[in-house]
Amino acid sequence: MASKPEAVTASRDEQPVARVGTDDGAEGKDERDAPAGPDGATLSRDDAFEILSNRRRRFALHHLQHNGERAELGELSEHVAAWENDSNVQEISASERKRVYTSLQQFHLPKMDDKGVIEFDDREGVVELTPAAEQMDVYLEVVEGNDVPWSQYYLGLSAVNIGLLVAAMAGTYPLRLVPDGGWGLFVATTFFVSALVHTYYSRTEMRLGDSESPPEVED
Repeated sequence: MASKPEAVTASRDEQPVARVGTDDGAEGKDERDAPAGPDGATLSRDDAFEILSNRRRRFALHHLQHNGERAELGELSEHVAAWENDSNVQEISASERKRVYTSLQQFHLPKMDDKGVIEFDDREGVVELTPAAEQMDVYLEVVEGNDVPWSQYYLGLSAVNIGLLVAAMAGTYPLRLVPDGGWGLFVATTFFVSALVHTYYSRTEMRLGDSESPPEVED
């Protein structure tokens, strides 16, 4: 069965996870096609991909979206460090917290502030989401171990169903015992059930801010 969605590309200080989308090759098109936020602000697709390409930034956005859209830098750093080290806030070391704190303060938060996704008050040490962050409501497909992304799962399902139909039409026993209407119902059911499962995961377990931990962090 498929795993949770395909995520993003390269990262500055962590490993890549997956892919959010592809470049359509039309320079400047992203800005025109970018949806407008509640205050009229827009976030281009390139900017969204760039922000989500880094795990530390994804973790920071997840915490803000899940915990009231505003946080102090120290609190944010603790949660990001805990997720990075597969631990909890109480168990992270001072060096782990400091490393994340410095990285967020000096690079990641200013970058997201520059893109208009957050407002970062360095002097007060406070981070707050902006309305433009609503445009970051995309899901991530994290492919781990021997799991496959949904795109490959549907391709495989189609190949299996076609193979069964061809074998049945060729009179292969015992497939020929199933009536034509039965095969049509079987194919429709497999895709319907798969779509239900995919929809459930995409709406409950694949989106930033929808769960206690980020989608790519195992509970």
